[in-house]
Amino acid sequence: MAIFSMTGFGRSSGRSGAWSWAWEIRTVNSKGLDLRLRLPAGFDAIDIEARAAVAAAMQRGACHVNLAATRENAGADIKVNHAALNALIAELADVSLNANVRPASLDGLLALRGIVDNREAEDDETARAALNRDVLAGLKQALDAVLAMRRSEGVAIGAVLAQRVSRIAELAAQAEAAPGRTPEAVKARIARQVDALGQTQGLDPQRLHQEAVLLASRADIREELDRLHAHAKAATELLSKGGPIGRRLDFLAQELGRESNTLCAKSNDAALTAVGLELKVEVEQFREQVQNIE
Repeated sequence: MAIFSMTGFGRSSGRSGAWSWAWEIRTVNSKGLDLRLRLPAGFDAIDIEARAAVAAAMQRGACHVNLAATRENAGADIKVNHAALNALIAELADVSLNANVRPASLDGLLALRGIVDNREAEDDETARAALNRDVLAGLKQALDAVLAMRRSEGVAIGAVLAQRVSRIAELAAQAEAAPGRTPEAVKARIARQVDALGQTQGLDPQRLHQEAVLLASRADIREELDRLHAHAKAATELLSKGGPIGRRLDFLAQELGRESNTLCAKSNDAALTAVGLELKVEVEQFREQVQNIE
Protein backbone atom coordinates (compact mmCIF):
# COMPACT_ATOMS: atom_id res chain seq x y z
CA MET A 1 0.00 0.00 0.00
CA ALA A 2 1.09 3.55 -0.69
CA ILE A 3 1.83 6.24 1.85
CA PHE A 4 -0.39 9.32 1.68
CA SER A 5 0.25 12.80 2.98
CA MET A 6 -2.59 14.94 4.35
CA THR A 7 -2.08 17.85 1.96
CA GLY A 8 -3.96 17.91 -1.33
CA PHE A 9 -6.17 19.82 -3.74
CA GLY A 10 -8.70 18.64 -6.29
CA ARG A 11 -11.23 20.25 -8.61
CA SER A 12 -13.83 18.99 -11.05
CA SER A 13 -16.60 20.68 -13.02
CA GLY A 14 -19.35 19.73 -15.41
CA ARG A 15 -22.87 20.30 -16.70
CA SER A 16 -26.10 18.44 -16.16
CA GLY A 17 -29.21 19.64 -17.95
CA ALA A 18 -29.60 23.35 -17.29
CA TRP A 19 -27.06 23.26 -14.44
CA SER A 20 -23.33 23.84 -14.36
CA TRP A 21 -21.39 22.85 -11.24
CA ALA A 22 -17.86 22.72 -9.82
CA TRP A 23 -16.32 20.95 -6.83
CA GLU A 24 -13.22 22.17 -4.97
CA ILE A 25 -11.54 20.10 -2.26
CA ARG A 26 -8.63 21.22 -0.08
CA THR A 27 -7.01 19.11 2.63
CA VAL A 28 -4.35 19.95 5.21
CA ASN A 29 -2.91 18.27 8.31
CA SER A 30 -5.17 17.35 11.22
CA LYS A 31 -5.20 14.81 14.04
CA GLY A 32 -8.34 13.21 12.64
CA LEU A 33 -10.78 13.62 9.75
CA ASP A 34 -12.27 17.12 10.05
CA LEU A 35 -14.76 17.43 7.20
CA ARG A 36 -16.36 20.77 6.34
CA LEU A 37 -18.85 20.43 3.50
CA ARG A 38 -20.60 23.40 1.89
CA LEU A 39 -23.49 22.81 -0.50
CA PRO A 40 -25.65 25.42 -2.26
CA ALA A 41 -29.38 25.64 -1.61
CA GLY A 42 -31.35 22.80 -3.15
CA PHE A 43 -28.58 20.19 -2.87
CA ASP A 44 -29.27 18.93 0.65
CA ALA A 45 -30.30 15.56 -0.76
CA ILE A 46 -26.68 14.66 -1.61
CA ASP A 47 -25.23 15.72 1.76
CA ILE A 48 -25.09 12.25 3.33
CA GLU A 49 -23.69 10.53 0.22
CA ALA A 50 -21.08 13.27 -0.24
CA ARG A 51 -19.87 12.97 3.34
CA ALA A 52 -19.73 9.18 3.07
CA ALA A 53 -17.66 9.44 -0.15
CA VAL A 54 -15.11 11.74 1.49
CA ALA A 55 -14.89 9.58 4.62
CA ALA A 56 -14.30 6.48 2.48
CA ALA A 57 -11.50 8.19 0.53
CA MET A 58 -9.38 9.47 3.44
CA GLN A 59 -8.99 8.86 7.15
CA ARG A 60 -7.14 11.95 8.35
CA GLY A 61 -6.88 15.62 7.46
CA ALA A 62 -8.85 18.84 7.68
CA CYS A 63 -10.95 18.56 4.53
CA HIS A 64 -12.77 21.57 3.05
CA VAL A 65 -15.26 20.54 0.35
CA ASN A 66 -17.22 23.17 -1.58
CA LEU A 67 -19.82 22.79 -4.33
CA ALA A 68 -20.78 25.73 -6.54
CA ALA A 69 -23.79 25.34 -8.86
CA THR A 70 -25.67 27.69 -11.17
CA ARG A 71 -28.72 27.19 -13.32
CA GLU A 72 -29.14 28.73 -16.76
CA ASN A 73 -32.08 31.12 -17.16
CA ALA A 74 -32.61 31.12 -13.42
CA GLY A 75 -35.62 33.25 -12.54
CA ALA A 76 -36.84 33.40 -16.15
CA ASP A 77 -40.31 32.10 -15.25
CA ILE A 78 -42.03 35.46 -14.74
CA LYS A 79 -45.81 35.77 -14.61
CA VAL A 80 -47.93 38.90 -14.21
CA ASN A 81 -51.15 38.58 -12.26
CA HIS A 82 -53.29 40.46 -14.78
CA ALA A 83 -56.47 40.14 -12.75
CA ALA A 84 -54.88 41.73 -9.70
CA LEU A 85 -53.22 44.43 -11.81
CA ASN A 86 -56.46 45.36 -13.62
CA ALA A 87 -58.36 45.42 -10.34
CA LEU A 88 -55.77 47.71 -8.82
CA ILE A 89 -55.87 50.07 -11.81
CA ALA A 90 -59.65 50.19 -11.61
CA GLU A 91 -59.51 51.07 -7.93
CA LEU A 92 -56.95 53.80 -8.53
CA ALA A 93 -59.20 55.41 -11.17
CA ASP A 94 -61.59 56.48 -8.45
CA VAL A 95 -58.84 57.92 -6.22
CA SER A 96 -58.61 61.74 -6.33
CA LEU A 97 -55.07 63.12 -6.31
CA ASN A 98 -53.86 66.45 -5.01
CA ALA A 99 -51.01 68.48 -6.36
CA ASN A 100 -48.45 66.74 -4.13
CA VAL A 101 -49.22 63.18 -5.29
CA ARG A 102 -48.20 61.90 -8.70
CA PRO A 103 -50.29 59.30 -10.58
CA ALA A 104 -49.26 55.68 -10.23
CA SER A 105 -46.75 54.40 -12.81
CA LEU A 106 -46.57 50.93 -14.29
CA ASP A 107 -43.20 50.14 -12.72
CA GLY A 108 -44.55 51.19 -9.35
CA LEU A 109 -47.57 48.93 -9.73
CA LEU A 110 -45.47 45.97 -10.85
CA ALA A 111 -43.28 46.37 -7.77
CA LEU A 112 -46.22 45.70 -5.47
CA ARG A 113 -46.40 42.29 -3.86
CA GLY A 114 -48.66 39.83 -5.63
CA ILE A 115 -48.62 41.59 -9.01
CA VAL A 116 -45.55 39.82 -10.42
CA ASP A 117 -44.68 36.23 -9.62
CA ASN A 118 -40.96 35.67 -10.27
CA ARG A 119 -40.26 31.99 -9.68
CA GLU A 120 -37.08 30.10 -10.30
CA ALA A 121 -37.51 27.36 -12.84
CA GLU A 122 -37.85 23.98 -11.16
CA ASP A 123 -36.51 20.64 -12.32
CA ASP A 124 -38.72 17.62 -12.53
CA GLU A 125 -37.81 14.55 -10.47
CA THR A 126 -36.01 12.84 -13.36
CA ALA A 127 -33.82 15.89 -14.10
CA ARG A 128 -33.06 16.42 -10.42
CA ALA A 129 -32.07 12.77 -9.95
CA ALA A 130 -29.78 12.97 -12.98
CA LEU A 131 -28.26 16.19 -11.63
CA ASN A 132 -27.55 14.61 -8.26
CA ARG A 133 -25.92 11.59 -9.91
CA ASP A 134 -23.72 13.77 -12.10
CA VAL A 135 -22.69 16.01 -9.21
CA LEU A 136 -21.76 13.02 -7.04
CA ALA A 137 -19.76 11.55 -9.93
CA GLY A 138 -17.97 14.90 -10.12
CA LEU A 139 -17.19 14.67 -6.42
CA LYS A 140 -15.47 11.33 -7.05
CA GLN A 141 -13.35 12.93 -9.77
CA ALA A 142 -12.28 15.72 -7.40
CA LEU A 143 -11.50 13.17 -4.69
CA ASP A 144 -9.38 11.17 -7.14
CA ALA A 145 -7.38 14.32 -7.89
CA VAL A 146 -6.88 15.00 -4.18
CA LEU A 147 -5.79 11.43 -3.52
CA ALA A 148 -3.35 11.49 -6.44
CA MET A 149 -1.72 14.60 -5.01
CA ARG A 150 -1.67 13.19 -1.49
CA ARG A 151 -0.17 9.95 -2.75
CA SER A 152 2.55 11.72 -4.76
CA GLU A 153 3.56 13.82 -1.78
CA GLY A 154 3.29 10.81 0.54
CA VAL A 155 5.74 8.83 -1.59
CA ALA A 156 8.27 11.67 -1.37
CA ILE A 157 7.82 12.04 2.40
CA GLY A 158 8.05 8.26 2.83
CA ALA A 159 11.45 8.25 1.14
CA VAL A 160 12.65 11.00 3.50
CA LEU A 161 11.32 9.12 6.53
CA ALA A 162 13.07 5.93 5.42
CA GLN A 163 16.35 7.84 5.27
CA ARG A 164 15.75 9.25 8.74
CA VAL A 165 15.02 5.82 10.19
CA SER A 166 18.11 4.39 8.53
CA ARG A 167 20.23 7.16 10.01
CA ILE A 168 18.68 6.61 13.46
CA ALA A 169 19.61 2.93 13.27
CA GLU A 170 23.15 3.85 12.22
CA LEU A 171 23.55 6.25 15.15
CA ALA A 172 22.21 3.65 17.56
CA ALA A 173 24.83 1.24 16.22
CA GLN A 174 27.52 3.91 16.66
CA ALA A 175 26.40 4.47 20.25
CA GLU A 176 26.55 0.75 20.89
CA ALA A 177 30.10 0.57 19.47
CA ALA A 178 31.34 3.70 21.27
CA PRO A 179 34.76 2.98 22.83
CA GLY A 180 33.67 4.61 26.07
CA ARG A 181 31.08 1.85 26.59
CA THR A 182 33.53 -1.07 26.58
CA PRO A 183 34.01 -2.84 29.94
CA GLU A 184 37.70 -1.95 29.88
CA ALA A 185 37.00 1.76 29.37
CA VAL A 186 34.33 1.80 32.07
CA LYS A 187 36.64 -0.05 34.47
CA ALA A 188 39.53 2.32 33.76
CA ARG A 189 37.35 5.40 34.23
CA ILE A 190 35.98 4.13 37.52
CA ALA A 191 39.46 3.17 38.68
CA ARG A 192 40.73 6.67 38.01
CA GLN A 193 37.80 8.18 39.87
CA VAL A 194 38.23 5.83 42.82
CA ASP A 195 41.97 6.46 42.96
CA ALA A 196 41.41 10.21 42.91
CA LEU A 197 38.82 10.05 45.66
CA GLY A 198 40.89 7.57 47.64
CA GLN A 199 43.52 10.21 48.27
CA THR A 200 41.02 12.04 50.47
CA GLN A 201 41.45 11.23 54.17
CA GLY A 202 38.60 9.47 55.97
CA LEU A 203 36.95 7.84 52.93
CA ASP A 204 36.36 4.08 52.90
CA PRO A 205 37.85 2.61 49.67
CA GLN A 206 35.38 -0.28 49.77
CA ARG A 207 32.46 2.13 49.99
CA LEU A 208 33.86 4.18 47.15
CA HIS A 209 34.13 1.06 45.02
CA GLN A 210 30.48 0.17 45.71
CA GLU A 211 29.30 3.65 44.77
CA ALA A 212 31.34 3.58 41.58
CA VAL A 213 29.80 0.24 40.55
CA LEU A 214 26.33 1.64 41.30
CA LEU A 215 26.99 4.71 39.14
CA ALA A 216 28.23 2.52 36.32
CA SER A 217 25.07 0.41 36.40
CA ARG A 218 22.92 3.52 36.31
CA ALA A 219 24.84 4.80 33.29
CA ASP A 220 24.34 1.60 31.31
CA ILE A 221 22.35 2.27 28.10
CA ARG A 222 21.81 -1.32 26.98
CA GLU A 223 18.02 -1.12 27.37
CA GLU A 224 17.83 2.22 25.54
CA LEU A 225 19.86 0.84 22.64
CA ASP A 226 17.68 -2.26 22.42
CA ARG A 227 14.53 -0.14 22.31
CA LEU A 228 16.02 2.22 19.73
CA HIS A 229 16.78 -0.72 17.46
CA ALA A 230 13.30 -2.17 18.01
CA HIS A 231 11.53 1.13 17.29
CA ALA A 232 13.64 1.76 14.17
CA LYS A 233 12.79 -1.72 12.90
CA ALA A 234 9.08 -1.19 13.58
CA ALA A 235 9.15 2.16 11.74
CA THR A 236 10.88 0.54 8.75
CA GLU A 237 8.23 -2.18 8.62
CA LEU A 238 5.41 0.39 8.76
CA LEU A 239 6.94 2.43 5.95
CA SER A 240 7.23 -0.72 3.85
CA LYS A 241 3.63 -1.66 4.60
CA GLY A 242 2.18 1.79 3.82
CA GLY A 243 -1.46 2.79 4.28
CA PRO A 244 -2.76 5.06 7.06
CA ILE A 245 0.29 4.74 9.34
CA GLY A 246 0.64 8.32 10.55
CA ARG A 247 -0.61 7.77 14.09
CA ARG A 248 1.60 4.73 14.67
CA LEU A 249 4.65 6.50 13.26
CA ASP A 250 3.92 9.45 15.53
CA PHE A 251 3.87 7.10 18.54
CA LEU A 252 7.20 5.57 17.48
CA ALA A 253 8.67 9.06 17.03
CA GLN A 254 7.72 9.88 20.62
CA GLU A 255 9.31 6.66 21.86
CA LEU A 256 12.47 7.27 19.84
CA GLY A 257 12.68 10.75 21.33
CA ARG A 258 12.28 9.38 24.85
CA GLU A 259 15.07 6.82 24.37
CA SER A 260 17.47 9.32 22.79
CA ASN A 261 16.89 11.75 25.65
CA THR A 262 17.58 9.02 28.20
CA LEU A 263 20.72 7.96 26.35
CA CYS A 264 22.09 11.50 26.51
CA ALA A 265 21.16 11.84 30.19
CA LYS A 266 22.96 8.62 31.10
CA SER A 267 26.05 9.21 28.98
CA ASN A 268 29.30 9.93 30.85
CA ASP A 269 31.47 9.79 27.74
CA ALA A 270 32.02 12.75 25.39
CA ALA A 271 31.94 10.68 22.20
CA LEU A 272 28.76 8.90 23.25
CA THR A 273 27.12 12.22 24.15
CA ALA A 274 27.95 13.58 20.69
CA VAL A 275 26.28 10.58 19.07
CA GLY A 276 23.29 11.00 21.37
CA LEU A 277 22.85 14.67 20.42
CA GLU A 278 22.95 13.86 16.71
CA LEU A 279 20.45 11.10 17.37
CA LYS A 280 18.08 13.58 19.01
CA VAL A 281 18.29 15.86 15.96
CA GLU A 282 17.44 12.99 13.59
CA VAL A 283 14.53 11.86 15.75
CA GLU A 284 13.11 15.39 15.90
CA GLN A 285 13.31 15.76 12.12
CA PHE A 286 11.66 12.36 11.77
CA ARG A 287 8.87 13.45 14.12
CA GLU A 288 8.24 16.67 12.19
CA GLN A 289 7.89 14.84 8.88
CA VAL A 290 5.59 12.23 10.40
CA GLN A 291 3.04 14.98 11.14
CA ASN A 292 2.34 15.16 7.39
CA ILE A 293 1.47 11.47 7.01
CA GLU A 294 -2.13 10.26 6.96
